[in-house]
Amino acid sequence: MSLEQQRMSDLVSIKGGRDGIRMTLDAAAPWDDLLKALEYQLDQSGAFLSGAKVTVDVGDRPVTDQQLAAMLALMQQHAVQPESLVASARESRNAARSAGIIARPVPARPLTQATGPEAEALFLGKTLRSGQVVQFAGHITLIGDVNAGAELIAGGNVVVWGRLRGVVHAGALGDRTSMVCALELTPTQLRIADLITRPPAGKSGGVPEYARIENNLIVVDPWIKR
Repeated sequence: MSLEQQRMSDLVSIKGGRDGIRMTLDAAAPWDDLLKALEYQLDQSGAFLSGAKVTVDVGDRPVTDQQLAAMLALMQQHAVQPESLVASARESRNAARSAGIIARPVPARPLTQATGPEAEALFLGKTLRSGQVVQFAGHITLIGDVNAGAELIAGGNVVVWGRLRGVVHAGALGDRTSMVCALELTPTQLRIADLITRPPAGKSGGVPEYARIENNLIVVDPWIKR
């Protein structure tokens, strides 16, 4: 990831959590920079966010009617639906209400917070057949096969306890630390965040493997090294 890409990711964070998809904006960056970062993130997320309902968290930042209108127009271009706006500034919440969006105050933070991943996991015990698509904002674990023509799209990691022969996309919200693991990893297309690869011709699997991003490339290693 380039320094500019990293900066874009730092300014606008899009993650799946217990309450669905949440988009958090940097509280101090210039608004024009935020809009550029948001456009980059939405472009990277592609069809994953199309039609999705999103909670926008602006924190302590005061947002005017004009600024909110510009952001909503950009989200509309990518078919993203803002469900609510979380803000501590009354000005921001008033702007949201004027735009017809639910406004919520920033919740009080406890003195101590539990650590660990925020995203929930989806557990499936079935085989995905051609034409079937599973899409989830957190991690996906599937006990079964993913046949050619099927798709698995996750905001976090993907673990397949079986043959993965279809299309798989981990880190679909832009998380480059996400991984794809399978007992047989022979997908027609493998994507992690914004990187895409395909298995080499003739690859037949045989050992459990996992894919991750390293040095700006998708690399595949045995799941259990001998």
